[in-house]
Amino acid sequence: MINNLISLLRVNPTKGLKFLIKIVLVGIGLGVISGSLLSIVPKFKDNKRIKISLSVNKESNIPKKRYKFTNNKNNYIQTKELNQLSKKWNYLAKDSSNNQASAYLIFEDGRYASYNSDNSLPAASTIKIAILYVVLEKLDQGELLWDEMLTLDKSSIAGGAGWMRYQKPGKLFPVHEVATEMIRISDNTATNLLIKRIGGLETLNKRLKGLGLLNTELKNFLPDLQGTNTTTAKDLTKLIQLVETNYSLSSKSRDIFREIMSTSITNTLIPDGLLIGLGINPGNSDYKLLIQGFKVYNKTGDIGITYADAALLQMPNTSRAVLALIVKGPFNDPQSTKLMRDMTSEIIPYLNSMP
Repeated sequence: MINNLISLLRVNPTKGLKFLIKIVLVGIGLGVISGSLLSIVPKFKDNKRIKISLSVNKESNIPKKRYKFTNNKNNYIQTKELNQLSKKWNYLAKDSSNNQASAYLIFEDGRYASYNSDNSLPAASTIKIAILYVVLEKLDQGELLWDEMLTLDKSSIAGGAGWMRYQKPGKLFPVHEVATEMIRISDNTATNLLIKRIGGLETLNKRLKGLGLLNTELKNFLPDLQGTNTTTAKDLTKLIQLVETNYSLSSKSRDIFREIMSTSITNTLIPDGLLIGLGINPGNSDYKLLIQGFKVYNKTGDIGITYADAALLQMPNTSRAVLALIVKGPFNDPQSTKLMRDMTSEIIPYLNSMP
């Protein structure tokens, strides 16, 4: 091609020059096209990589359901026993020889006190804390709706505390009202409705074991005046710690848990015991404790032969602790409730004494 061009330039310089210019212009055009194509290809590859990357990130951001409590690494970890408090509890319990007592206290910094904390005793209405937890867990999993309507049936109607037992079978109640009344006034009919809704006693017990509450078991529907439903003081504290520290519930459900627990109207055990320890006369406990900087989220139990109370305590310095006490004794024995208040009052010197 070059030889032909040289020959043409010799024979007809003008025609040869025009041919040369055409070749140059064609070359420039091909170069521009090639450059454009090369600039497009990397962008196309990058776009593919971006799309793949976004797809992977989207999958990794999907929240995973955490159904089971696997170990204690996220709970308050025992670091130092408050030996003087444990000994004081032991002294008080031994002095009340007609009663069987169980107590456990743990601070978020790991300090703890214990007295027969693994002894299995009747749970009374503190078992309702476990039921509330499982209800909220199912709410998070989409297996239950907070405004879902439950139908009152004859087999769920129970004696003892509560007003729902006076309603006509067939009446509808939203889950949020049933769950609140179960804690607020310890409504036994409400409790039975929720036990059935979450699958019955067997399903509930299986879930509690999966949560690590190995000494907590329901054998009967409420009110269980014979005390066949059992737990331990340590299990009750572990249950509340699950809500506080394990993040097995969503943030909304943890808020609901605290809100409902704060509605409990019976304050004659742990809350009054705190007031006694502070040198304040019992009564109107929520308000008096709030003035002192305390907030108590608790649920009591009373079946005559057993009294129990479990609570999340928020102190004036915003630190937290979990306390549970169970006392079994003669029917309606005033010494049982007195022992619980006395044991609670002894924790006051340790509440703000951070190590």
